[in-house]
Order: sequence, then C-alpha cells, then structure tokens
Amino acid sequence: MVGPLLEPVPRPTEAAHAAALQLLDRYGVVTREAVLAESVVGGFSGVYGVLKVLEERGQVRRGYFVAGQGAAQFAAPGAVDRLRSVRDDPDPLTEHPGPALVLAATDPAQPYGAALPWPESPGRPARSANALVVLGDGSPLAWIDMRSHHLVTFPRTAEDGRWAAALAGLVERPHVKAVEVRKVDGSPIADGPVRDHLRAAGFADGYRGPVIRSR
Repeated sequence: MVGPLLEPVPRPTEAAHAAALQLLDRYGVVTREAVLAESVVGGFSGVYGVLKVLEERGQVRRGYFVAGQGAAQFAAPGAVDRLRSVRDDPDPLTEHPGPALVLAATDPAQPYGAALPWPESPGRPARSANALVVLGDGSPLAWIDMRSHHLVTFPRTAEDGRWAAALAGLVERPHVKAVEVRKVDGSPIADGPVRDHLRAAGFADGYRGPVIRSR
C-alpha cells in the first residue's frame, strides 16, 4: 500500500499558499487564465485569497499588466520591471533577434492554446503530446506534430525562417533521429516559403517531404 507523499497532509490553506508561490515563480504574472490552464485545485478562487494577502504584505503587485487577460493580475516585482523594460524599448529584438525557442506544446512555459489563444492559422494547432511549438520573440512561428510530420503555420511563418533552423537543431539532441515535414496545414507540402526555409536550414528533399537526419 502506498501512503501519502506528505505526512501530515497539508491543510488547504498551506496547499493554496504553495500553489500561489509556484505560479508566481513559474509565470511572473499570474492571471486567471494561467491558473485555469494549470488545472489548479480550486481554480482561481483557490489561490486568489493567498495572492491578495501577499499583495497586502507588499510581496506581490496587483494591476493590469498583460492586455487581453482578466483584470485580476498579480505579479512579482521583478516581473513588472522586465515588462516595463520591454515596453519602453519599442523594438528590443528587431535589430538583433535571437534564435527561436522550441518547446513542447504542453509545456507550462508555452502559453498558447491555454492562457493565450493561438494566433490565426489555416491549420489546427493544439496542446497535444508529440507536438512542438517554435516561438520567436514570444510569438508562435510554427507548430509541428513530430509523429505525423505535420507542420502548422502562423502569420509569421513565411517571413521569419528562424523556426526552420530551430527544427533542424533538434537532430543534435540524442533522442531525435530525424525531423521530417510531410504536411503543411493539413495538405501535402508544396513549393513555397515553408519549403524554402526548410531547405535553407539544411533539410533535403525526401520522398514524402523535406527531411534532416542526425549525423
């Protein structure tokens, strides 16, 4: 028989306090949408009381920090400063954009499809297993299901090819043997910007679509 992980079992207030601190550490800015996406026990109301007490103690700040989210937002002081630094610099990443970031679609650090809606797309991205999202400057550049080799595009996919280089870099990981794209937005891949970006990133034209393999 397996006993409880913690003995004695934490009281509801203690559990809510731990959950609120974990959310603040994970997101920096905690919104109702982020809490609901995490399926926290008790929902937003379960941690709201703790966040309110932390605000009264001066440990967090309450305000409207992220547009498009609920009005009840709580942020760690450092997170607010970082948001302001980006706001005050009109285009901090335009001149020297960094590499794109690849995350599992279900990763809590990947907010789209949960706390944030997916950008308009002709495909059907989802927070599903085997799927990856390529983010550039915080916005989705591409979504790919590694099992079905299906790529979904977003408004920036055609103009920003960093997603292709990021996918090519996956074969440097020990457990990734190859990355192949057979379908784009539900249809077989055709000539165009997507294929051009893949070729530029080192993908070779395969029988079913562009592919890159580990060495």
